[in-house]
Formats: sequence, C-alpha cells, structure tokens
Amino acid sequence: MATLPLIVRQLGLQDYQETWHKMQDFTDNRHADTIDEIWLVEHPPVFTQGQAGKPEHLLQSSDIPVVQSDRGGQITYHAPGQLVMYVLIDIRRHQNLNVRQLVTALEQSVVKTLADYGIEGYPKVDAPGVYIEGKKICSLGLRIRKGCSFHGLAFNIHMDLNPFHYINPCGYAGLEMCQLADFIEKKDATLDNVSPKLIKHFAELLGYNATNI
Repeated sequence: MATLPLIVRQLGLQDYQETWHKMQDFTDNRHADTIDEIWLVEHPPVFTQGQAGKPEHLLQSSDIPVVQSDRGGQITYHAPGQLVMYVLIDIRRHQNLNVRQLVTALEQSVVKTLADYGIEGYPKVDAPGVYIEGKKICSLGLRIRKGCSFHGLAFNIHMDLNPFHYINPCGYAGLEMCQLADFIEKKDATLDNVSPKLIKHFAELLGYNATNI
C-alpha cells in the first residue's frame, strides 16, 4: 500500500554538473521531514566517471567532456534520448531497506517497464544494471550520504549509442549497449512514453504515492 509521498520533477534537458551539484545541495540540506524526490532529466553529451573510475576505461579522446563524479561505478555516457532518473530518497524511512535492495528496486523498475513492452530484461548479480540478450540497456550508480541517496539510473531509450564505443562502458571491455528503440517502434520509444511506467513501478516497489510537479 502506498504510504510515503514522492515528488517527481520533470526537468528536461539539464547540464550534468549543475544537476549533480543541485543533488548534493538537496541531500546536504534535507531534514527529517523533507519529502523524497525523483528527478527525471536528459543531459547534453557527456562522459561521467564514477568515484573510483579508472582513466584507462576512456579509450579515445573526443570533443565530449569528461566529468569526474562522486557516484559509484565506472565511466558511462549520457546524451539526449536517454532517460536519467535521479533518486533522492531517505533510505532510513523504509523498513529493512539497504543500499543493495535499493539497487534491486531500481533494476526491477526497469525490468518491469521493459516487460510492459513485451521485452525480457534482467539484472546481473556482479554487474549492476539491466541487460537484454547480453547487451546493457540501463546503467546504475548511487551515492549515499547521511542515509540518503542521490544519483540513480540511466535508461537508453532512443539516442546515439556510438560514443559508448569510446569507452569501456561501466568498466567492461567489449560490453555492447542497446536501447529501447532497438526493440520497439521508434515512434513509441520516447521519454514521455516510458517515464510514467518507470515511475509507477518504482513507486509500487517501495510503497510511494508519487506526485508530478
């Protein structure tokens, strides 16, 4: 039963670093009564390195900027046509929820969204994210501070995947990436189409009552 309020903000195209610093500020300034939030964004083309990201996973230079972030995980790529869902929640509000279980909830939200389109996606125990037929469609990286999460997931919907060839995605050499538009009609592969499904599944999994702002 949905009991916890959740604010969902549709922020559109946003600079990566500005959004990251806003997430840090939100997390540092929140208090016991601050309502949890989801931020849905797209970013202009950018590579982001995780906190322990290894520089050798950037295979070739380009005009795409590389930003050193404070999330978990290795290097990944963001660009328009990718649905980025930032998860700003107080984990302590959820009984028996730990970071691993939050990762699982995020993965299952994507798996269930793919199932809405008749697509079988699955997580991997040793490599967080969601995969279809061995290819990765969703990457995931979190940061936890004072019991609260920020950063989140990046779900490839309908984008230019070519820059993923400039990196070892998430630190895995030879990992192929895919996107929703590879499996359904391209006209249906839009963020406006996908995001309500993703939010619905995430809210149901963690007992939220979501409100769009």
